Order: sequence, then structure tokens, then C-alpha cells
Amino acid sequence: MASVPSLASTVQQRLADGLSAAVPDAASADPLLRRSDRADFQANGILALAKRLKGNPRELATKVVEAIPANDVLKEIEVSGPGFLNITVTDAAIVDTLAARAADARLGVPFSESAGTTVIDYAQPNVAKEMHVGHLRSAVIGAAMVEILEFTGETVVRRHHIGDWGTQFGMLIQYLIEHPHELDHSSETEVSGEEAMSSLNRLYKASRALFDSDEEFKTRARARVVDLQAGDEETLALWQRFVDESKIYFYSVFDKLDMDIRDGDVVGESGYNDMLQETCRILEESGVAVRSEGALCVFFDDVKGPDGNPVPLIVQKSDGGFGYAATDLSAIRDRVQNLKATSLLYVVDARQSLHFKMVFETARRAGWLNDEVKAHQLAFGTVLGKDGKPFKTREGETVRLVDLLDEAIDRATEVVREKNNEKIALTEEEIVENGAQIGIGAVKYADLSTSAVRDYKFDLDQMVSLNGDTSVYIQYAYARIQSIKRNAGDAVPTAHRKLELAPAERALGLHLDQFGAAVAEVAEEYAPHKLAAYLYQLASHLTAFYDQCPVLKADTQEQKENRLFLIDLTARTLHQGMALLGIRTPERL
Repeated sequence: MASVPSLASTVQQRLADGLSAAVPDAASADPLLRRSDRADFQANGILALAKRLKGNPRELATKVVEAIPANDVLKEIEVSGPGFLNITVTDAAIVDTLAARAADARLGVPFSESAGTTVIDYAQPNVAKEMHVGHLRSAVIGAAMVEILEFTGETVVRRHHIGDWGTQFGMLIQYLIEHPHELDHSSETEVSGEEAMSSLNRLYKASRALFDSDEEFKTRARARVVDLQAGDEETLALWQRFVDESKIYFYSVFDKLDMDIRDGDVVGESGYNDMLQETCRILEESGVAVRSEGALCVFFDDVKGPDGNPVPLIVQKSDGGFGYAATDLSAIRDRVQNLKATSLLYVVDARQSLHFKMVFETARRAGWLNDEVKAHQLAFGTVLGKDGKPFKTREGETVRLVDLLDEAIDRATEVVREKNNEKIALTEEEIVENGAQIGIGAVKYADLSTSAVRDYKFDLDQMVSLNGDTSVYIQYAYARIQSIKRNAGDAVPTAHRKLELAPAERALGLHLDQFGAAVAEVAEEYAPHKLAAYLYQLASHLTAFYDQCPVLKADTQEQKENRLFLIDLTARTLHQGMALLGIRTPERL
């Protein structure tokens, strides 16, 4: 089915028709339409047009209103102030557009006309290291952007650029050679993520202690790095064991986060090793990078150190080793040339902004990025504790991500259990399942409802609260609708366009109609917090609607059916919107 034009776009078109009829040379004038508290919409564009034409804005506004042909969308247009237009649409127009949305599986949301291929780089844990609270935001924001962009018709390639290469593997592999059973599993059955991580943790600490205290081991470990980089088979096989063991752990954490991570999408630093030499050769031969004190560097006019000297991006060190820049530039080459990306989106901590600014500029100079292929860092801030400082345990340690998620699930399960009563009658299995969906939803929503670049406080009490801007508030709104529908008897949700709508019905309907525009804006700006804001406002409109408009005790059967239709479309919009954020909506709460 074709997408459904929003009421705003229909009103905009009617105004544009009136403008061009009243002022033939005003074809390009924008009516500047927006939602208003004084009416349904307000148009302010006539002020700028009158200024351009050196005319009186009120007179021009009156002339435009008179030139709009009679239609069944616009109920009233009032000229106000210096020349604003206050516009009220008909109740029938609201019901018609909502009925068209309800008839479409996509709720009338259009596919983007400029859809291309986006490679999203997100959820980047490190091999043989525990995931901590700092890994949360990249995973949650990235997964939401995957869903949102795919929904708008973008082809999305997921990439998890895990830290699976570097000098620390010499130490780990050498230790495993000398203590060959350290990664053995206690049973043949499937290993849990916790078990895999505790083996890796133990091995990491033991090898580090030996590395720091035993010079001979340190020498053997450094020689092992050379073997790894040279592609020695035995060394690579042992390296692969660390990667595989770490994946058991990663996938268990992502599973708890209710995220779909596919093996083929995990392409770590090692995935670009074969390209590093050629990347350096291309950059040096094209003059983008130059040798400076033996290292291959790219310089920038606007990047200087505290001493005023230029700070370069080092692509290859003077000892021949490669840094992050060589890997990141090789990844750009691969994503543009092999994956045919038109957009590259990096969901990476804001503290790496300078690095990515330099990498992107280098890639532009090399011709890998241009007007057709763009790169963007979706930078995010830090997760803070309730005290407003970076989130740590009481002992000052970094918080393990899995502990944080478990605590959120436990808290949410308590909330579900407390709310459960004879009327709801959830089974223990449902309580546990809903607790997980609400706990994980609460963590994700707290993250996604904050503008990514801002820091936010991790406050579980607030996150699982039924009041305020939380996912639980939205999930309860959805579940309440399902409960009403179950009690509706033989009444079927039906749109009745001839009914007069109450103010709360109109407000709910007009907000429902903005869903497509909200999704388009969120995708365009890489701003999932705007989708969270839209859904919270929708749930708030629903609360006001319940206060003023009884559904099951409506005055007439038609009114009851129409209100059931309104809440049914609201439930579908909440469900779809939350799914785009990676949050589930339980049917019964």
C-alpha cells in the first residue's frame, strides 16, 4: 500500500495552493506550518512573503484564505496577530487519515525516497575482556538505529568492530601454551557466558601477573606477538580460541540485552589485517600521508597540541607497527568499495571524536569519502551514577554490564509481582518473562530517551517507575489498551467519520498522525531520543483521553467502536515505535 500523507502535509498543500492563487509569483513560498496550542496548526510563512513583496501581511493573509478552494479538510482558518494563520481541520479529516493508517501494516509510514546502504559500526566489545557499563550505549543506540533505518527502507549492514588484535595477545597466547588446560571446559555441555568469562578473566590476571614479574616470560610473550602478526598457524589457532571463548560470553550478554548479534556481522580489527599495507601505500603514494621521523602521518591545519605544534594522525608507527588509524581507514575502504556503502555510521564514545574527525578527513582526501559517500559519528556521552560522577561500584571498580542488567531485571520483576492481582492473574512464568522485558526495556529507554551526546544518570528506581518519562509508563499504556480490547465484548474497532470528536480524541488523533514524520526525522538526524519523546507524548495523550472519554461506557455504540478504533491504532503505534527502539511491549501487565 502507498504511504498515507499526513494531515500536516495535506494542509500545507492546501495553503500552498491558496498562496499561488492569491500571489502568482509566490510559488516557492513556504507556509511554515507547525502544530499549535491555539488551533490544530499555525502557519507563519506569510509574514516573510509579505516582507519580500513589501505588502501588508494581514491583508495578504486574508487574500490567501479567500483563495483556498472549499474542501473537506480545513474547517476554519483564522487570520491572527500580524498575519499568522490559525488552522483547524475537520473531525472527518482526522478520522479519514487515521483509518488509512490503520489499513496499512506499516501504519502509513513512507519508505525514504533517498534510501541507500548504511554500514553501522556499533557494539564493539574487546576479546578476553569483560563488558562493562561503558559498552552499553554503543550497543543500545546502534541496535535502535539499525531497526529505525531498516524500517525506512535503508539497506543496513551491521558491523561489530571487536577488539581482537594487539600486543596483549602475545601474553595471553604464550601463557596458554605454557598452561594448556586453562581454557578447557568442565563439561561437554554448552558453556554459559559467565563460565567463559571467568576462565578468560582468570587467565588474563595470571598472564598479566607473570608478564609483570618474569622477564623471561615477557621476552617469550613479545616474540609471540611477532609470530601472531606473521600469521604463524599454531599461534593463530590459539588466538582463535580466545576469540571463540569471548564470543560465547559476548553473545550471552547481547542475548540478555535482547539484541540480535549475528556471527557474520562480527568483523574485528583482525578482519582488516590484509589491507593495512596497501592502505598505507595508497595514502603515501597519493601524498595524503607523509613520513615524519619514520612514521607515516597525516597532518591537519586545525589539529594542534598544547605546544602549538601540529598533532598528526599516525597511520604507521616508526617501528612498522600499525595503529587504530590504519585499521579504521582500511575498514572505510572495505565498507565503501566492497560493501558499497553510501553512509557510514559509527556509534562511538564522544571522547573519540577527534580521532574520527581525523580519520574521516583522511578518507575524504584519499577519495574514499565524497559527496555520494558520507561518514558520521553518532557520538555518545557517559553513563553516570546517581552522584553525577562516572558510574563505579562502591569499591571504585567499573560496573560489570551483566550485573547491571540482572539488577534491572530483578527490580522490574518485583514491580510486576507487586502489581499482579486476581484481575490480572499473571502466572509465575509470565511474571518472570515480563520482568525481563520491563527491566531491559527500562535500561534501553533511559539510554535512548536522552540525546546521545549528553551524559545521563543511571538511576534504577527512576527507570522502573510507573510515573514519568519511562518505558514502563509506555508499556503499561499498551497493556491497558489490550485489557480494554479483551473486555470489549462484541464491539469491533471501527472508524466513524461522521462522529464529532472530543478535544482529547482530536489531540490523540493528531499526534497519531505525526508518527511517519517523527520516524523520518529520527532516521534523518540519527536521533532515537526523538522517537522516545514521540512515544512518551503519545502515551500521555492516551492518559488524558482515558480521563475524558470512556471507551467501554461510551454514550453510543458508534462512539464506543470509534474509541476502540482510536486506542487500537494507538496500541499498534506504541508497539511499532517501541520495537524500533528494541523494546518489547507485553500484552498483559
